[in-house]
Amino acid sequence: MTHRIVVAVTGASGSIYARQLLQKLAKAGDQVNQVAIVMTENAKTVWQTELDEDGYKQLPFPFYSQQDFHAPFASGSGRYDTMIICPCSMGTLGRIAGGISNDLITRAADVVLKERRKLICVLRDTPYNLIHIRNMQTVTEAGGIICPATPSFYSKPASIEEVAATVVDRVLDLAGIEQDTFRWGE
Repeated sequence: MTHRIVVAVTGASGSIYARQLLQKLAKAGDQVNQVAIVMTENAKTVWQTELDEDGYKQLPFPFYSQQDFHAPFASGSGRYDTMIICPCSMGTLGRIAGGISNDLITRAADVVLKERRKLICVLRDTPYNLIHIRNMQTVTEAGGIICPATPSFYSKPASIEEVAATVVDRVLDLAGIEQDTFRWGE
């Protein structure tokens, strides 16, 4: 199966996750038919701050403005099957949970949920307050997947990139992308 995927990058900390996700999607070959990116201005600032580079500009995918409601994935007829918000800020999560489609990210998330397609929110914030937890519950009950950026260590990662990969590989699994990665018990 080939996938049409929207990746949204918000201003939450965790640019390393977004970078790895986008790099791995670029190498996914015929598993991915199309990838579209929406990146907030804050996300660009955080990316530069955390990674000391702007490599997102060289990615082979089309970018859409937060206010571009003509983007193909702003409608269910666009038939994008998966949306990954990585990292997902708590503000974005709250607007999705509240049904507030005030920009392309929240509109696309609303479309994915109403069409019963796959929404994966990679939350990076910690700790959670009760509002965050209730918003996670609401999005989960609406069909979304909450995937906190919580790394695992049983693969014995030796670098920050390998630690981040434990999260990104899990996200790719949730999206249905086959990959060569550590598997428990193998």
